[in-house]
Amino acid sequence: MTDIPAPEKLVGALSSGLKILRYLARSPAPVGVTRIAKDLELNASTCFNLLKTLVHERLVAFDESTKTYSVSLGLVELARGTLEKASYVRMMHPHLQELANRHNITTTLWQVSHGDRVVLVDLAESGSALRVHMNIGQRLPMYIAALGRCMAAHSGLTALEIRRKVSELRWEDGPSFESYMSEVEKVRQHGYAVDHGNYVKGVITVSSPILDSQSRPLMAVSAVGFSTQFSQISLQALCEDLRERCREATIAVSGGMVRKLWEN
Repeated sequence: MTDIPAPEKLVGALSSGLKILRYLARSPAPVGVTRIAKDLELNASTCFNLLKTLVHERLVAFDESTKTYSVSLGLVELARGTLEKASYVRMMHPHLQELANRHNITTTLWQVSHGDRVVLVDLAESGSALRVHMNIGQRLPMYIAALGRCMAAHSGLTALEIRRKVSELRWEDGPSFESYMSEVEKVRQHGYAVDHGNYVKGVITVSSPILDSQSRPLMAVSAVGFSTQFSQISLQALCEDLRERCREATIAVSGGMVRKLWEN
């Protein structure tokens, strides 16, 4: 693993608190404050105050009878988001690969990130020599291309808010806002969106969203291929296949709370 360079100025209290958490996570049994301070070469009073803060934040548990500390389930709650995302990727990968093989395209899984962005967290490629190549970790604006229509359809934003966000996007051959909103409405009806070379000329992208229990967009699956490789029949088959897999994923991710998604 590549070392991450230290910032110009470290926050000492935060670094010490994280040292305590890592120490307790490695400890086979609860540990007292004196032992923790000695092993980590911390001032005893500082160590005690840090532990009290970590207990207050439910990241560390304190046993009153033994006067010892151990990691709390609050630490698991803190990591739950990352653990869930990893499990979603494992759940979806076989579907990505099957879609890629069946339709001879590249399939990608996008995770909603911060700042109106999505990040590519997984992909699968077909065995074709001619295919669209992408890199895991790549980021895109949330409302761009086919996946952007899917995000907009379930964003809860007003048309004016969507217009403001779409106006900031860069396309090779961007649609009019009226056309964009018409396609957003089709996502609500049919469960998928198609970008016919708007984002990148000569490339077709089909996307369908995966929603959480509040019907908010959590992820999106996109299938990417060159325009010349699709007929109207093969493109429609891809759209329906992708939609059904995302429907099943939404039901699983939402715990069955979201079932009726699209009209057809």
